Amino acid sequence: MANKAKAIGINHVVLEVGDIDEALEFYGAIFDFKLRGRSDTQAFIDLGDQFLQLSKERTQGPDNARHFGLVVDDREPVRQALAKLGVELLDRGLNFRDPWGNRVEIVRYDNIQFSKTPEILAGMGVGGLTKTPEAVEELAKKGMMVP
Repeated sequence: MANKAKAIGINHVVLEVGDIDEALEFYGAIFDFKLRGRSDTQAFIDLGDQFLQLSKERTQGPDNARHFGLVVDDREPVRQALAKLGVELLDRGLNFRDPWGNRVEIVRYDNIQFSKTPEILAGMGVGGLTKTPEAVEELAKKGMMVP
């Protein structure tokens, strides 16, 4: 059997939206972010060593189960911003659809296995984030963190 490439992470996620300016306004009302670049048909939201790409011209219907998890330092400001925008929360946790039907789940950095290096966190202005004991234990079982 031939060697296989090892999948080691996600560089970016692309969301199709109806209008780039409207999408930047919507997501800017919810999140503090830096724009990595943009054109008339695309925008790139910086997530440190990753990015979220907004691409104009969504053609499919709203997402149901299909979604992605966006990691944040604090979920409460997201909840408040969504309420202020009148965005309906979906079935569980902090899940919502943007105006173009993209389903997004908001997860806390401290309670999941996903990790960024201290240098990347500091560069993003969120240095000092920690993990819950449960997340540390999950990572330690995989040899990815010392408890």
